[in-house]
Amino acid sequence: MFTGLVTDVGTIRRAEHRNGLTRFEVESGYPLAGVAMGASILHSGVCLTVVDKGQGERGAWFAVEAVPETLSKTVLGGWKEGARVNLEQSLKLGDELGGHFVFGHVDGVGEIVSVEPEGQSFRVTIRPPAAIARYFATKGSAAIDGVSLTVAAALKKAEKALIEAQQAFDAASAYLAEVKARGGAGSDGSLWWMERELTEQRKYLPSSRGGIAK
Repeated sequence: MFTGLVTDVGTIRRAEHRNGLTRFEVESGYPLAGVAMGASILHSGVCLTVVDKGQGERGAWFAVEAVPETLSKTVLGGWKEGARVNLEQSLKLGDELGGHFVFGHVDGVGEIVSVEPEGQSFRVTIRPPAAIARYFATKGSAAIDGVSLTVAAALKKAEKALIEAQQAFDAASAYLAEVKARGGAGSDGSLWWMERELTEQRKYLPSSRGGIAK
């Protein structure tokens, strides 16, 4: 269990593949005595277990391993030597909970749409995966790269419109490809096919699965 309050920024000093796993060695500022074997540490939002450790230049270095499933669901697969990583050690009973409960099990990878200065801070607009978009609420909390942040505004209608527009485009593109394959400019048969295709595509719209509220 974590809080989303970063306590150190580590550096990837080595990344290598071993027996189907990816092993990362992280240089940190934590005291060596404060990093236990088997301990859980949050790495930019991902909970990983310490499998090795030693004394580094500014504190402890430690090694963690990620399975292919973790790499496919997060951005860890892009970590290279020298990459900087937000770190947080696990919460202990009696510690102050200053952020919000963070489990270290990433729900999805979002896309940063814009970063705009706003006074002495920044307003970051993020497009979340459609499957989890409905879980974001204005004034709610979200962990971004392991940092506890408050959702200033949940733009559900805009997200829904974007997804439906993309689906419509995909369906239209498929229709044109079908017409070209038939060597014609369209017919009752092709129109029927388009209607069938749109109906099929509709099944995958997040709104039809309760993914995004209207």
